[in-house]
Amino acid sequence: MKQGYQLWADLLNQRGGLLGRPVQLNILDDKSDPDQVAKNYETLISQDHVDLVLGPFSSLLTKGAAPVIQKHGYAFIEGAGGAPSVFDKHWNNLFDVSLPVQNNLLTFAYYILSLPPDQRPHTAAYVSSDDPFTFPQVQLVQQLLERGGIRTLFPYTQYPEGNDPTPFARKIAQAHPDMVVLGTLLPDIQTEVKVFKQMHYNPKAMIATAGPDLGQDFVKAVGGVKYTEGVFVPNGWYPQANNFENATMVQAYTARYNVTPDQINGDVAEAFSAGQVLEQAVTKLGKIDNAAIIRELHSGEVFNTVQGTVVFAADGENTDAIAYLFQWQNGQFIPVYPLTASQQNPEYPKPVDF
Repeated sequence: MKQGYQLWADLLNQRGGLLGRPVQLNILDDKSDPDQVAKNYETLISQDHVDLVLGPFSSLLTKGAAPVIQKHGYAFIEGAGGAPSVFDKHWNNLFDVSLPVQNNLLTFAYYILSLPPDQRPHTAAYVSSDDPFTFPQVQLVQQLLERGGIRTLFPYTQYPEGNDPTPFARKIAQAHPDMVVLGTLLPDIQTEVKVFKQMHYNPKAMIATAGPDLGQDFVKAVGGVKYTEGVFVPNGWYPQANNFENATMVQAYTARYNVTPDQINGDVAEAFSAGQVLEQAVTKLGKIDNAAIIRELHSGEVFNTVQGTVVFAADGENTDAIAYLFQWQNGQFIPVYPLTASQQNPEYPKPVDF
């Protein structure tokens, strides 16, 4: 996220800045603590007197920051807080530029149910942390797949965020379902893949809510590119997408960090997109005025980002966002569904690598 924000600011400053003024970022460490993130935004606004704010990482921290930012009347544009519970309070100043979390796994369900009935997985397991980002999408996809005739072999299980998922991973491996749906961030899927390898469990289809989208970080976490093969993940962005300024961002990022495009963490695009929407709103207004920015973002205007177009609903969700399905194939992270965006056909069943 930090890299995405910094890259956006640097590229903007190369073009002359925001309304002719250089953008300076003041980023504070929130220690992934909702209480700390609230204190940080209070400091940024009340003590540092920043002109504008952008969102933190994760739905959990977005919820922690929202009351403070609302109290001060600042526009709150963010890219990593799309869980349904983020929008429960109907903050009038909160705007998420990314795909709504609950819809992340819909494309995966559509793909699985598009397979001929005799070729689909027949059984599935579902497990998730209780993070507001992970469990809503897992619960929804389970309902869809069950209605499509896929039997739940291992009942949906939810564990406290930060707890060790090893016991649940072992139970899944022992039950041996055809398909497993994991509500994870990177640390959890790292643990679960380790268990699956130890127990020689290789599902025909495996998808995680997050982790496999993190490029080289995921490769390192699971012990090498060999163990990424066939793993699915949803996302609202990919390096080759023909979206506004995406090629520019990808070229700048790969040059700066000496990586290939498929190694770019998806969070980079989320942060960069938040900056783009802020830039477009301020540029159109011709002034830095948070109340005016909030009105502009509620106007139904279409904003353009590296993730695609953005139109905000009344509660701040992006109604234009599209869920893409990605898979690791031959060491490459590529879009595979829907067919209009795919570079290869989905690989099913998953090769035996664990």
